[in-house]
Amino acid sequence: MDTYKEFKHDWENVYLQFVMGILGFIQATMNNLQFLYNSAKDAIGNFQWSVCAAGKYQFKMCTGALLMGGNARVGLEDNLFLEKGVKAKSNAEQVEKIIRIARELGIEPATPDEARQMLNLKGLDKVRF
Repeated sequence: MDTYKEFKHDWENVYLQFVMGILGFIQATMNNLQFLYNSAKDAIGNFQWSVCAAGKYQFKMCTGALLMGGNARVGLEDNLFLEKGVKAKSNAEQVEKIIRIARELGIEPATPDEARQMLNLKGLDKVRF
């Protein structure tokens, strides 16, 4: 992260995604997530962030991120299951689960429009399909 401080950049608008639990990468543990977050905070200050984690770690790490004030990314590209032995039918089913978890923690999830704004995305009305 120290290398990135040398670049002139508007770090307030940076969105980091910590990818965990993939073979050969950082293990999906809360200690490692805290390390990644603290390292980024020390290097660049304020930023928006989320975590995604592979397989059985997906909901555990995303819940941890929510508790730390971060955001969560879930989907079939990271995990095929809702829980042990129960395959997810769709990305939407996984999104619904993380929304339930967030609300149980007293966290109101972003609306689709709020998420687009956070990620600096155009929105469907500005895309030609």
